[in-house]
Amino acid sequence: MATYLKEAKPKPKEDLTAVRKTVREIIEKVRTEGEAGVRYYSEKFDKWSPPSFKLGEQEIQNVKKQLPQSMVEDIEFCQAQIRNFAQAQMDTLNDMEVETLPGVHLGQKIIPIQSSGSYVPGGRYPMLASAHMTVVTPKVAGVNRVVACSPPAQDTGPYPATIYSMAAAGADEIYCMGGVHALAAMAYGMEGLEPVDLVVGAGNKYVAEAKRQLFGDVGIDLLAGPTEILVIADDHADPRIVAADLLGQAEHDPNCRICLLALSKKIADSTLAELEKQLEVLPTKEVASISWRDGGEIILADSSEEAVTISDKWAPEHLEVQTADWRYFLDNCRNYGSMFCGEETTVAYGDKTIGTNHVLPTMRAARYTGGLFVGKFVKTVTYQYASQEASLKIAEVCERACNYEKMLAHGISCRARVEKYGK
Repeated sequence: MATYLKEAKPKPKEDLTAVRKTVREIIEKVRTEGEAGVRYYSEKFDKWSPPSFKLGEQEIQNVKKQLPQSMVEDIEFCQAQIRNFAQAQMDTLNDMEVETLPGVHLGQKIIPIQSSGSYVPGGRYPMLASAHMTVVTPKVAGVNRVVACSPPAQDTGPYPATIYSMAAAGADEIYCMGGVHALAAMAYGMEGLEPVDLVVGAGNKYVAEAKRQLFGDVGIDLLAGPTEILVIADDHADPRIVAADLLGQAEHDPNCRICLLALSKKIADSTLAELEKQLEVLPTKEVASISWRDGGEIILADSSEEAVTISDKWAPEHLEVQTADWRYFLDNCRNYGSMFCGEETTVAYGDKTIGTNHVLPTMRAARYTGGLFVGKFVKTVTYQYASQEASLKIAEVCERACNYEKMLAHGISCRARVEKYGK
């Protein structure tokens, strides 16, 4: 029977009525007024009203000169890892055709969408990695036109490293605008910006609500909330490493979900002591301490089997396994966004450099979806063709099937083929 050594504070259900209303108003103004609507909200929220929200080629070229060469090389390294893994994923998505009955041919084609919009948030931290994840991936998938948007940095304009990251990733158009108005502009277009087919990327609750309201007019990736981590650890784990990984996610947001799922009281106690020690000197403790205090949990499981059950119920965005036999959990856990197996990998690798995509399901959405990958930017469409002999055989059954449902015109379309091919 699992024991809670520390429980997260219960969170009252947030009333999002005001958020929904604000988002609806912003979207409607941008939809009907275009750039004027974007400019209104950009001035209001970001104090940013440039002659053009779109960055020109020279502006983009100048950005690289502002960055240390070591940063440029690191950005390019990270993007190469993401590109390589995305290409390996893409290679598993194939056109195919089978003959299911003599003369009946069914097939599928993998077709990239024509355009996508990548939202790269600013806020507390400049999210360079979000540019890698949301621009490199659609380009690997074969998307013709990738639009990228990011908010200005503290009223001073675009953050140079973010802009360079978007450009190096292959963005075809780059705009310095943020928040709901940026998403609405990508969805509905404005002067000089044609609408896209899909918008992706993380953000705050306003961004999440905007994606919810825009869905249908455009596709979306998923509705993401604050980041989450669950670490399964036994006595083989290093408490210092486990504590560092938990706090690594705690600095994201005061509303993070953080859990140590311990297989012994020893690792639970030693990790807690180490966590409290590290928290005292953590550079971002103002955020991380609140996150751990309010959203942190320590659960003691009696067995690996029970740990799997608890983990799957928790359905974490990030699942770390630091146990003697991590493959047991890789083979048996089902609900997670991405798994980090063994002490040698940490969530930070997935967030920034190792190559898997960091846009992942939160709020237990891992029960029914995975994260962003090249497959989100392609459509699997089907086709069929048949010989006359095969069509006759299918038509006779299909006519009866249509008539069972009283869809008589459907049945007549089948009968027409019976009459023609049956002569």
